[in-house]
Amino acid sequence: MKTMIYQDHNHILKGMTMKDCNEPECNNTALHACVSEVDVTNNRRQLADFLQCELEDFVFANQTHSANFHKVTAQDRGKGALRQETAIADTDALYTFESGIVLCSLTADCVPVLFHSDDSTLIGAIHSGWQGTVKEITRKLFHHLQQYEHCDLNRVHVQIGAALSQVKFEVDEDVYTKLHNLGYADEFILYNAMTKKYHIDNQLTVKKQCELAGIPEANITIDRTCTFLSPEGFSYRQDRQAGRHVSFIKRTTQKMQ
Repeated sequence: MKTMIYQDHNHILKGMTMKDCNEPECNNTALHACVSEVDVTNNRRQLADFLQCELEDFVFANQTHSANFHKVTAQDRGKGALRQETAIADTDALYTFESGIVLCSLTADCVPVLFHSDDSTLIGAIHSGWQGTVKEITRKLFHHLQQYEHCDLNRVHVQIGAALSQVKFEVDEDVYTKLHNLGYADEFILYNAMTKKYHIDNQLTVKKQCELAGIPEANITIDRTCTFLSPEGFSYRQDRQAGRHVSFIKRTTQKMQ
């Protein structure tokens, strides 16, 4: 199983599965966008084996490009892991303070955000397509964690995963206007006078939202792999039938072997 590991130390394991056409459905991990649910479930079980846990430890959301987030507890363990209809409804970000739970975010061009705190047991996973970015899901979740969970955002570390690059993220004026209205995204948008299209750097816009929420820039890392241009990327923009990556984060009790 082809997997990008972003961190495997200090009891934090975070990473992202990649497209691999030596695997069934090219290592697709999405039950809502597949040919065979059996193959996707088997791909998920392979990942669970790699992470040395059970698939029933995973938690998935039914992502709707919302700004909704959910605090995961032990009662949520396994939701969405085996059946799509059990996924946490209408939610695009998950966080928990409990160890042994694998939080998951499914993407094929959208920006996955994985985060943890080094002074508490907090971990989280966010799905931010351009709609989620316009709705500021990342900024809103970090504000919630600061105000209601009393988290010190100076101690939070963020990994922004592989996503659609600016050169391939082409939009019309209606989407540009929504991002422009945020008041801070223009520096991450280029205009092509030849095509009359705008090109968004969604990863850097999300990074800016992290900083505006209070995450130190030094604590933010970005994987600049383009899901459209890389042969290891699933891209909905390139292929509407594309599978999905799963970005995952887990707080472990010991280092992986």
